[in-house]
Amino acid sequence: MSAGGPKSRQGKASARGIWWDFSSGSASNRKLHRKPSCQESVDGERCREMSRSSTSPALGTARGSSPADSTSSSTSGKADQVVVGVCAMNSKTLAPPMQSILSRLQHYDYIKIVVFSDAIILKDRVEDWPLCDCLLAFFSEGFPLQKAVDYVRLRRPFVFNDLNIQFTLQDRSKVYDILKQSGIRVPRYAVLRRPNDELSEPTKDIIEVNGEAFHRPFVEKPLSAEDHNVHIYFPSDYGGGCQKLFRKIGNRSSSYCSESRVRRDGSYIYEEFLATDGVDVKVYTVGPDYAHAEARKCPSLDGIVQRDDKGLEKRFPVILTAEEKLMARQVSLAFKQTVCGFDLLRSNGKSYVCDVNGFSFVKKSEKYYDDCAQILLEIITSRFAPEYFPNIPPSVEYLAEDVPVPIPKTDNNKDQLRCVIGIIRHGDRTPKQKMKMIVSHKKFYQLFEEMNGYTTGHIKIKEPQKMQQLLDITRSLLEHPNGVQEEVHKLQQLKTVLEMYGYFSGINRKVQFKLVTHRPTPTSPKGQGLLLILKWGGELTAAGQRQAEELGRAFRCMYPGGEGEYASLPGSGFLRLHSTYRHDLKVYASDEGRVQMTAAAFTKGLLDLEGSLASVRTHLVKRDQHATDLLDTSNGADDIIRSVKEDLHLMMRSAEDFTEDSYKTLAPTRTDSILTAMRHVRNPRIACELLYQQIKSLTAEIRTKMVSQPNIHLYAGESLGVMLQRWSKLEKDFKGPNGQFDISKIPDIYDCVKYDLLHNRLMGLDRNNLHVLFDKAMYLADIVIPQEYGVTREEKLAMAEIICTPLLNKMQSDLHHVLSNESSDINHRLDPQLSKHIVISPSRHVRTRLYFTSESHIHCLINILRYSRLFGVNPDAEYSGWKKLSGTPELNFLSQIVILLYEDESQPKDSDSRYYIHLHIGSGVKARKQTLSEGVPFIDDDMNSPPSFVKRLPTLPTNRGSDSVVVSSATPPPSSRVVRKIASYPTLHYVATQPIAVVATPPHHRKSSIPFSGSGMSRDDSVLLKIPPDSPGRKLIIGYTNESLQTLGEPGLVMAAELSSTVEPLTHVATLPGHKFMDFLGQLKGLGKFTKSTPEPPNYQPHT
Repeated sequence: MSAGGPKSRQGKASARGIWWDFSSGSASNRKLHRKPSCQESVDGERCREMSRSSTSPALGTARGSSPADSTSSSTSGKADQVVVGVCAMNSKTLAPPMQSILSRLQHYDYIKIVVFSDAIILKDRVEDWPLCDCLLAFFSEGFPLQKAVDYVRLRRPFVFNDLNIQFTLQDRSKVYDILKQSGIRVPRYAVLRRPNDELSEPTKDIIEVNGEAFHRPFVEKPLSAEDHNVHIYFPSDYGGGCQKLFRKIGNRSSSYCSESRVRRDGSYIYEEFLATDGVDVKVYTVGPDYAHAEARKCPSLDGIVQRDDKGLEKRFPVILTAEEKLMARQVSLAFKQTVCGFDLLRSNGKSYVCDVNGFSFVKKSEKYYDDCAQILLEIITSRFAPEYFPNIPPSVEYLAEDVPVPIPKTDNNKDQLRCVIGIIRHGDRTPKQKMKMIVSHKKFYQLFEEMNGYTTGHIKIKEPQKMQQLLDITRSLLEHPNGVQEEVHKLQQLKTVLEMYGYFSGINRKVQFKLVTHRPTPTSPKGQGLLLILKWGGELTAAGQRQAEELGRAFRCMYPGGEGEYASLPGSGFLRLHSTYRHDLKVYASDEGRVQMTAAAFTKGLLDLEGSLASVRTHLVKRDQHATDLLDTSNGADDIIRSVKEDLHLMMRSAEDFTEDSYKTLAPTRTDSILTAMRHVRNPRIACELLYQQIKSLTAEIRTKMVSQPNIHLYAGESLGVMLQRWSKLEKDFKGPNGQFDISKIPDIYDCVKYDLLHNRLMGLDRNNLHVLFDKAMYLADIVIPQEYGVTREEKLAMAEIICTPLLNKMQSDLHHVLSNESSDINHRLDPQLSKHIVISPSRHVRTRLYFTSESHIHCLINILRYSRLFGVNPDAEYSGWKKLSGTPELNFLSQIVILLYEDESQPKDSDSRYYIHLHIGSGVKARKQTLSEGVPFIDDDMNSPPSFVKRLPTLPTNRGSDSVVVSSATPPPSSRVVRKIASYPTLHYVATQPIAVVATPPHHRKSSIPFSGSGMSRDDSVLLKIPPDSPGRKLIIGYTNESLQTLGEPGLVMAAELSSTVEPLTHVATLPGHKFMDFLGQLKGLGKFTKSTPEPPNYQPHT
């Protein structure tokens, strides 16, 4: 390359940056010299022939010349080109990303590209390899890395990516060592090198590696970076098993396996699992001062690869924080790799590097290709012609400090959805059961002391190891009962419950010990004893899981519609929003297993995921102490709850008919559903006695069944003996020896009869008796359950303050982030500048926070909204939505409170009318008498065999001559209501939906999953009928009007859908100005005093 010319350079600005001309001559005569693309330099064999037959080696050097000779010739000879050698396997050099970079470099006369073909690399001696001034070489499968190192040692070219350290990149433990030495944050990890190191498993959910303990979930990675068989192991209370990751095969990148045992051969890194909201971030550096980041769906989430219409994996550019940009610089420098890729995990507000890949290119970004080529060009120039490279600003945008990302005004709808807050009750569950007993044996005291019980006065046992220890104690006492003070029948029940399911899980059982005071006894002379409280049941049923998934799919439809090819698919707007990282989603769940499983099932339906709930729960559901504090009932509410229940019991024990004074005393808030229930009950004493007689009749019938049909199968493996035990305990506890009724058992009775009607109705019990029992329990429960959270307005608000204050504060914080346009807690935000060619509205951004909790939070939140004067003194009279909810008798499973925050962009930014709130409330699953009396069985315990009532329906007439499918509306409706598996599709799952709309067939690529994405097709509730991508004969699923679904191409194969959704639709309660609602939430701190001693807040009028 000529060294002549002044020490300055002319630049030409273009859309692709600033391109400099380094040709000889005066500054005024310098022009940008582009040469035609030289295919010979990139086409493998032609390149090899050209390199071998060259009689004038680059820079005037001869083959075998020394580096000194090469340098001398390059500066004094007539050749004026820098030869860039590209030494990699053909599969890499001929790939589109590399071709895009090289084609840009080839545009300049002074750059000559020489690509080393596979034949040269594998067969020729390094002495015969082409000469070059600078070398771009990197390892991939089959590449002789040592040979490349020898070439560099022989020829000493300038190297973009250090070759020696590429040996280090092949060992994950060495990579982590360098990262730690460089001060780069990595996940907590330990290295297991067999045969020298050993792994131990002190419990089923814990492993120890070299003294480092890892609780499930944890990650197991082979030490070899070329081995991509990574496993993620789930805890037993998630269902166990593991997610196996592998190199992409078709549309799959991982699969769930029920095997929970860690691998016993090979060497591995074990590291703490970090929840990342189901997102991976790939960072690509070009030198230490440039980084491009892209986000994709985490491959371990459900294993389904999302592809675009060209068959490429969907990735979207995202914004890096200032800390992450520094990490990118540190990675590039520490590993001496100019072009480098690494994996970033964002978890709990921190970023971690979990893998360094070495040489990596972005697969589809013209902006990146422009920048990469320009930076490589500048590196070459600064190295070989520094006099042409003065100290001027860089020609591409390098790493900069964080700048706030504004939300610009959108073009379409003036009212933009900005935030969604949902508070959702868990799904259908098995009955909760509880047993209490005083224990005094020394073995129980030893266990209590081991767990530090004397410090706190109580302990809670959920861990499998401690549960096993308790079971061993119980077994030993039953085997040697002499001298045992405990009640033997209760010890037997404790043993039976602990032995259920064949494994221990904190989801389905837990035991508490509390230190209590009593009269001194020989075994406890100090008068202290232990109260053992055993709780079991309360597990999410298969029906509850499916209903939660259905609700998740329906939830999508609240978001704005899709764009382009997605515009006709209801619910697809949400999927598009989320998949393009314009949706900030976080899911929280309380400590209860059924709540966490509901959250996982809902999220699976919401995001259209496949695979196990264990994986979804691990990746997306937050269940840390922060979530527990938000969503579990505070112990501070115990006193007021007890006081309210005592007062309620006194009112309900009356033997007199309800009078007008009774209505004023028992229903002072004049709630329609309570008044209606009181009219049906009339006399609480008589109603309780009738209910008690129905329970006695049922227990007698169960005893008869135990003799006549002892082997009858009940839901969830329950035996007739356990069912009898459940009902006998209610019978005994409901009516005491003194003839008084325990009103607190009414919710449990209603819960059990509803459960048996839904899940055990086919066992042959007297249906009339069950329905009478349901009627009696239902109306009593309609009085008792809502009143347990306060009878008077003051009681309701005081209790709600204690239970809901943490959640209310969090809701206020969620809304504040949107109103103040803060993005500090957003993990993955789409880069709007780099996404204009991918997304129509790159600046649209929605924040969603979903809180899954129990019945108490739902009731208390509604009480706050209803009775705090936010909607006036009498909201039922002023708002039709509140009036409707006043008549709703039950907040059933999956009941919801949904708050939607909108921005009216036509209003000034400082206007109080710019933001407004939509409040929606839903009463949950339809499970009242009108539904139960229809005789619709809930088949949810065996997903592999279709029930007898699923019928094959006739094939519907279709018009296949166009892009859309038109289905006859005259087809008779199906008689079945539950979709089940069919033999032709062994992995086909159920669907439950509202009437379906006709959907056009979208364009697709042979690798694309767009037509089969499972996106909803209903105008009201979205539809999902999942067929995995690798299923043979997979067809586009088309809905037809009224009640059915059909898969095309299989005559007679028609699946029946439910006639209506299983979840009640949301009720729009009211619309409020956003700032007023925020002020209201701020005033709720100290709610008890606020409601009694301060003036009522103004009656906020709805926003119009």
